[in-house]
Amino acid sequence: MRRFHPGLLLTWLLLAALLAGCGQKGPLYLPKPSAQPAASVPPQPAKP
Repeated sequence: MRRFHPGLLLTWLLLAALLAGCGQKGPLYLPKPSAQPAASVPPQPAKP
C-alpha cells in the first residue's frame, strides 16, 4: 500500500500554480493616473 507524502502533494500543487500563472497578458506595470483638471470652486463672498 502506498504512503501519503505531503512533499509530493506540495510539489504537484506548486507545479500547477506555476503553469497556471504563466499566461499573463498585457503590460506588467501600473498605468499612470490620468490627469484630470481640478474642479475649482470660486469662494463665495462673506455676508455681512
